[in-house]
Amino acid sequence: MHISFLIHNAYGIGGTIRTTYNLARTLGEQHDVEIVSVFRHRDVPVFDPGPNVRLSHLVDIRKKSPAYDGGDPEHARPARVFPRSEGRYKQYSRLTDRRIAEYLRRLECDVVVGTRPGLNVHIAREARRGPVRVGQEHLTLSTHSKALKRTLRGVYPRLDAVTTVTQADAETYRDQMRLPGVRLEAVPNSVPEPGLEPADGTGKWVVAAGRLAPVKRYDLLIRAFEKVSAVRPDWRLRIYGGGDQRGKLRALIDRLGLYNHIYLMGPANPLDPEWAKGSIAAVTSSMESFGMTIVEAMRCGLPVVSTDCPHGPAEIIDDGVDGRLVPTGDVDAIATALLGLINDDELRQRMGQAALKRSARFDPSQVAGRYESLFADLMGRGTMRGTLHRARGTLLSGVFATKDVGHSMFGRARTA
Repeated sequence: MHISFLIHNAYGIGGTIRTTYNLARTLGEQHDVEIVSVFRHRDVPVFDPGPNVRLSHLVDIRKKSPAYDGGDPEHARPARVFPRSEGRYKQYSRLTDRRIAEYLRRLECDVVVGTRPGLNVHIAREARRGPVRVGQEHLTLSTHSKALKRTLRGVYPRLDAVTTVTQADAETYRDQMRLPGVRLEAVPNSVPEPGLEPADGTGKWVVAAGRLAPVKRYDLLIRAFEKVSAVRPDWRLRIYGGGDQRGKLRALIDRLGLYNHIYLMGPANPLDPEWAKGSIAAVTSSMESFGMTIVEAMRCGLPVVSTDCPHGPAEIIDDGVDGRLVPTGDVDAIATALLGLINDDELRQRMGQAALKRSARFDPSQVAGRYESLFADLMGRGTMRGTLHRARGTLLSGVFATKDVGHSMFGRARTA
């Protein structure tokens, strides 16, 4: 198969970028694969696509590049196709509209895959006849605004498939979206096997990693670790990542007198060596679209103590076998779960071994195999069937959009 991935910026750092590279690299061992980045802001990508994956871009925003597109007058004009309600809207423009449309009109691939809602909208509206159209959801439907949900409901019927990273989100899509004839599949993100020895469970370190953002609730982890250090002062906590919450978290650590027990380590890439130095991983988020750091830690042999937040942790962790799930927002429960593993060497090491074994189901080879099956099934629909599905999808898109506008106007009239 010839497979083309369309991504916001393949030259940056982030979970969607990392998992796209993992998938493309593995599929590239058997298929013709390319990653097309809307933007390029640096000379060399952070992640390696491997020798078999082609990488290209549509809009060059490197100021020192001779091909710099930032001065193009269209770059200053707001986008028309990319949805206004999408989080990245301000970065898109009339120039990106045109470049993406040109790319989609000249597609010579079997499958085109979008990696965020705004790009899925472009694919649904503008991809030429022929390629299978797949839209990936790397966040969750519940995190999108009502306006974006209306937009997606209006155009997603033109797609052949929508994939989510959890079964829970796939069920949400089935319950809340009207997508007749569109295949809905839950396919998790992939994490490759680390090229190092797994943790042996003897280091007295708890490790956490991710953006220092409010949703990650590192404040809860810090307060829980205050309770841990009161009982086991020989243990320490390392938190990897950067973000706007760093100052607040630093102040909290200092206020609690934990500056010798908790360390804000900053970003680290790769993270595998840092996971392997620890013996327990901790996740205290109020929401996770999947839980990449959970899988990364497990692949390094760490049991994970995680809040049982929507949507991913409960689909990754088998509570009591390879980690612990605790109620969201419960500082005491987090501390108790951490101490349960800290105080029981045999349990901690047994859970770490189970985590290492069970996390193999997220290996890129396993995930790529599921995508291969999905793509092959969709291609097996045949040209005529695919054309009829898209014609019906276009018709339904118009009907749903009209209904949504009507309901919106009726709602405004009632509140006027």
